[in-house]
Amino acid sequence: MLKKYTKLYIRFSMQSLQVLMEYKIDFFVGLSGFIVTQTIGIILLNIIFNKVPNLNGWSYNQALFIYAFSQIPRGLDHLTTDNLWTFSRKIIARGQFDKYLLKPINPLFYLIAEKFQTDALGELLIGFILMIYSISKLEINITFSNIILFIIVIICGSIIYTSIKLFFASMAFWIRSSQSILSVFYSLSDFAKYPISIYSTLVRCIITFIIPFAFTAYFPASYFINKESLFIGIGGTIFASIFVFCLAYFTWCKGIDIYEDSGN
Repeated sequence: MLKKYTKLYIRFSMQSLQVLMEYKIDFFVGLSGFIVTQTIGIILLNIIFNKVPNLNGWSYNQALFIYAFSQIPRGLDHLTTDNLWTFSRKIIARGQFDKYLLKPINPLFYLIAEKFQTDALGELLIGFILMIYSISKLEINITFSNIILFIIVIICGSIIYTSIKLFFASMAFWIRSSQSILSVFYSLSDFAKYPISIYSTLVRCIITFIIPFAFTAYFPASYFINKESLFIGIGGTIFASIFVFCLAYFTWCKGIDIYEDSGN
């Protein structure tokens, strides 16, 4: 089964890339746009720390490490599951979901694999560059165990992004179009780019316990710079990813159960 879906995903991805290569200018404009957006975020961070050298106990390089950390799982999610935005906006409303039910494969897999969003490469590129720079400044101990833990929490962080997106996109089964709701809650991920201790108690509770974006960057990144324990920084991230994925997939399955074609 795994071999079958791996082959299918590669074929879908290659097909998506072929379509993108037909419009090379659009590809490079999209890629450049994301690089510019991330650069503006870095400039903003520099402006803040030029005015306040120490932000509630966080140095510039520590904050930069969290910012870089946040870009990688978010970029992976953007790269691989961007079609969930399309689903939330129009697929149910336009009666286009039937095609995903007619193929002898998991409909969620088909929906996700159908689109490979290469604009996200700009996000990933900036994230890795900033990550390497901030690690060199913070002199983080690079060991085999830390590399393994880093890969695990990056994957878990990406799962959290995807799961939150899937949960709110699945609302379209009930309300036909859920993009506005998804946009509102997904925008909370911007809080995850910075140390959450600078926010109010209400904001910290929301992005930790309700919409757990804090586990995509702040908590795992804090572990690597010795500001958080293994239990919270790594264990909490793994638990959060499993919990939100199960909740999101359960909501998706319930949505399919009540799905009715809206017609054309």
